Amino acid sequence: MKKLILGALIILGASTTQSAFAQDTYKIDPSHTNILLEVSHGGFSTMTIEALNPDGTIVFDQENPENSSVNLTLKSENIDGDGEKFNEHLHSADFFNVKEYPEITFKSTSVKVTGENKGTILGDLTLVGITKPVTLDVTFNKAGENPFSKKETIGFSASGLINRSDYKIDYALPFVGEEVTLNINVEATK
Repeated sequence: MKKLILGALIILGASTTQSAFAQDTYKIDPSHTNILLEVSHGGFSTMTIEALNPDGTIVFDQENPENSSVNLTLKSENIDGDGEKFNEHLHSADFFNVKEYPEITFKSTSVKVTGENKGTILGDLTLVGITKPVTLDVTFNKAGENPFSKKETIGFSASGLINRSDYKIDYALPFVGEEVTLNINVEATK
């Protein structure tokens, strides 16, 4: 059971050390994955934007989960605030600067099991050309055959915080909040 939990946590990350044991490769399913960014809008509301169509590959070593890894890439133009005018502003140099920085990446560096179906994952998030470490709290959801695709599937939920000024995204501070909450739900198929 512990190896299964570690395996689920590895989807978001672990070191890239090579192992003599078999490794399985999983592809993130963008249609069943969502990455939400939430930030305070002057205390009036919490704005939620979504990073659509994530692309990523998870290499999972079942015998030695610490040897597993993940690389996730998002097109910054796929940041969606659910409105054409708002998206234009999000894509501008005030926020995600999609012309100069077309991709956002996350690369795992380590994983730690913290309890039953729980763990933390450390990885490097590169946003607008700046790379900073990010810690995600992860809950393992399920592993097994998807009855529709008939493919082995792993799923989990994760959350974390980033400070947008760490990435020099400081437009409208402090009215638009400093802390951005990341809420992630991922399915990946073998």
